[in-house]
Amino acid sequence: MRTVTVYSKPACVQCDATKRWLKKHDIPYTLIDITKSPKDAEAIKALGFQQAPVVIVSTGDPETDLMWSGFNTENLTKYTHSTKAA
Repeated sequence: MRTVTVYSKPACVQCDATKRWLKKHDIPYTLIDITKSPKDAEAIKALGFQQAPVVIVSTGDPETDLMWSGFNTENLTKYTHSTKAA
């Protein structure tokens, strides 16, 4: 099963849109506010991301984790299907 983590910040339109989409589709996710967690903000920057939100869909194997930034309905639809709550 895949897990979804959203790295977000306050007053971020794309972050809010991503969270709304996940809630609407009953996809469970973990939310991390990067303004309250400098360690996580640095880790996201180290991965090369410059904008929030950063969405990571983990498969349990870091080499196959899927990641992107911004509100992307195509990726959300394609990669979060197997995380849906039972």
